[in-house]
Amino acid sequence: MRISVIVSLLLLLAPAVFGAKPLGIDLERYEYPYPVKHLELDIQRQRLRMAYMDVRPAKPNGSVVLLLHGKNFCGAYWGRLASDLTARGHRVVIPDQIGFCKSSKPAHFHYTFQQLAANTRVLLDVLQVSKVTVLGHSMGGMLATRFVLMYPDLVNQLVLVNPIGLEDWKLKVPYQTVDAWYKRELSKTGEKLRAYQLKNYYDGKWRPEYDPWVDLLAGMIASPGYERLAWNQALTYDMIFTQPVCYEFDQIRTRALLIIGQRDRTALGKQFVSNTVRATMGDYPALGRKTAAAIPRATLVELDDVGHLPHIEAYDQFIGPLLRFLAEAGR
Repeated sequence: MRISVIVSLLLLLAPAVFGAKPLGIDLERYEYPYPVKHLELDIQRQRLRMAYMDVRPAKPNGSVVLLLHGKNFCGAYWGRLASDLTARGHRVVIPDQIGFCKSSKPAHFHYTFQQLAANTRVLLDVLQVSKVTVLGHSMGGMLATRFVLMYPDLVNQLVLVNPIGLEDWKLKVPYQTVDAWYKRELSKTGEKLRAYQLKNYYDGKWRPEYDPWVDLLAGMIASPGYERLAWNQALTYDMIFTQPVCYEFDQIRTRALLIIGQRDRTALGKQFVSNTVRATMGDYPALGRKTAAAIPRATLVELDDVGHLPHIEAYDQFIGPLLRFLAEAGR
């Protein structure tokens, strides 16, 4: 019995323990579910490339859905959702933000949610998209919030899926310099990533279908030039901590859907606070209700026994409320 348990643990940790396959810091050796294009952007005195997928349906219904990824994720994890949405006539646009995944990793960049939103607006303009449903997960929820606040006339509706930033962590977490974040990023391993996600995203309940999203990140860490990616990750940590959106939810005028996995306890900076303070952070059941009450036209869907990634962990529970919400548009 003990041997079987040990073997199971080794199999679980195998990709991290025995070395990840280098995929390139721009994921050059990783294939996305749909063809990837690049938008050239001249911003902050440099030319950068923003990767994106533009997935078009065989029978368009006129709707466009913009999917925004989280900090520890890439546009690739939207593959299944994009397939289901296009099957129902929705066009789906999936960018990798600057600094992430298949997009450029600049040596210097002033990261703000406003800048990322502006980059995304340029992409939509190039694609001639004049109305869009914005769906953001995790950090993508913070970006989606900033986007709808900046461009309300462009957004039909907003969907937030276990977004971070529902609380202002800088009120509880001691300030960390970018250099400190960079040092921590350099120490990351596949093993540490898996342990973090197991504890925070999935509440100790791991399944094999979560492996690809850890292996993808581990493959970037194992690649030459990781220091460049680590620096960009450090800069985006500073952006998240110093640019809260939670005080502006009451300014959102578009109809909104919040899909909140109730087992989620994600909160950045937990490692820097006491056990007492830590216990007050990342309470998604309470944070989801507070946020839904703050957004004037919000609908809250609570998914019991689901963690930080409803569209990965509990797809069937996630997709139903989303499709109903999209179907109700314009009624």
